[in-house]
Amino acid sequence: MFADTLLQLERGHLLRLLLWAAASVVAGTALITTLMVARTRSRLLSGFSATVGACGVAELAAGAWGWQGLGLLDLAGATRLDRLLWLAMGLDVGLVASGVVLAIAAWRFGHRSGALGAGLAIAMHGAALLSLHARFALALQGLV
Repeated sequence: MFADTLLQLERGHLLRLLLWAAASVVAGTALITTLMVARTRSRLLSGFSATVGACGVAELAAGAWGWQGLGLLDLAGATRLDRLLWLAMGLDVGLVASGVVLAIAAWRFGHRSGALGAGLAIAMHGAALLSLHARFALALQGLV
């Protein structure tokens, strides 16, 4: 019962992660395509869309790697998963902070709108990942 429930929770988490990653790739590609079709130059939107798309591709790869490793876990494996999840949440907080720092530095030191867009995209992506990971951690709280 324990291993089945954990597998269902992990599968649901990975599906949400893959959905977020695919939406990021689609949104970034659509925004870049819209800018190209409209023949509009916006460094802010270009930096934002390229970064959102790149983060989405990286998350797709991470999600696919995690999906292929799905399986029933014993208590030691569940504990390891829980610890890795907490590590991921810490890294997500760092991602948000680095995106905010990049955005502030880009604006403060020269009004670099491309870097500002990239910083905003990194902060947004980190916040979304933190939300997904925190939801999974709360679901695991009663199991591990």
